[in-house]
Amino acid sequence: MTRSLVIGGTLFLGRALVRRLLERGEQVTLLHRGRSNPFAGQTDEIHCDRNDVAAVKEALAGRAFDVVYDNVYDWQRGTTAAQIEAAATAVAKGLRRYVFVSSVGAYQEGENLSEDAPLVPEDGPDEYSRHKANAERMLFRFHAGTGFPAVTLRPPYIYGPENPFYREAFFWDRLLDDRPVLVPDDGSRKMQFVLADDVVRAAIAAADTDSANGRAYNVCDDQAITQNDLVDALAQAAGRKARKVYVPRQRLVELGGGLFEPPLYFAQHFDMPTISEDNTRARRELGFAPTPFEAGLAQAFAWYQQQKNKQPPDYSWEDKVLGRIWYS
Repeated sequence: MTRSLVIGGTLFLGRALVRRLLERGEQVTLLHRGRSNPFAGQTDEIHCDRNDVAAVKEALAGRAFDVVYDNVYDWQRGTTAAQIEAAATAVAKGLRRYVFVSSVGAYQEGENLSEDAPLVPEDGPDEYSRHKANAERMLFRFHAGTGFPAVTLRPPYIYGPENPFYREAFFWDRLLDDRPVLVPDDGSRKMQFVLADDVVRAAIAAADTDSANGRAYNVCDDQAITQNDLVDALAQAAGRKARKVYVPRQRLVELGGGLFEPPLYFAQHFDMPTISEDNTRARRELGFAPTPFEAGLAQAFAWYQQQKNKQPPDYSWEDKVLGRIWYS
């Protein structure tokens, strides 16, 4: 029986991963700092803050695993390469695979990038991108020096059921309330997506593939889409027609719109410069096959509709923006 450690495992991608591993009959241990375990009774548990280097080393001392899935990032404090190294070194003995979920954000800007494209510099200005890129560099140095069985996955925007970020739901709230959707500039900026369960299947395939050691994989839909196409696809999933209002990106920011904190002007973290990937290597070496976007959105929308007691959206900022545009 495969002994798998999932760092995280209680939210979104982690939940989807743990479900798949349990279906495979694996012995799963969660390392997390949350107050509850949605898989209580089905998994072992290590309650620990993965950002606490000393605590991680102590918690993992003497434990043995076949596979480790490291897919958690602390959005409030960041998660550094040194903090990931603490877990990697603690579980190295006898390990078959260490699957690290990185990000398309580890790349510099560009389109249709292969895994050999340059990563952001070690001192890059964006903390998240810098941490992901530096963590990958550390893991691949560890692999080159000792044979440590590291594999990294670089997904773009992950979507699907149980998404904790205000992303798909941001648009569906507005579409179902017959609200206009604010679109930055002309809506031509490109974005790329991947369904959470597709990332999970790629992670498990990487764990099962010995030749994946020391490799990075782009796990993503086949093509990027424009923001215009995204809004239309979300509307189609909801059975609605989108009413778009185009506003200069700079004007949205000047009026107080945000990327990370409310008032959000185009969902949470959804208006970044274009970085898109080529998934040829993952298709060839891992058998990766992304779910069609329409089918993935249908799954996400079905989950969205099942949610009860949702907080009513606050449209006051958008009304002010619309008022300034329409009556200026």
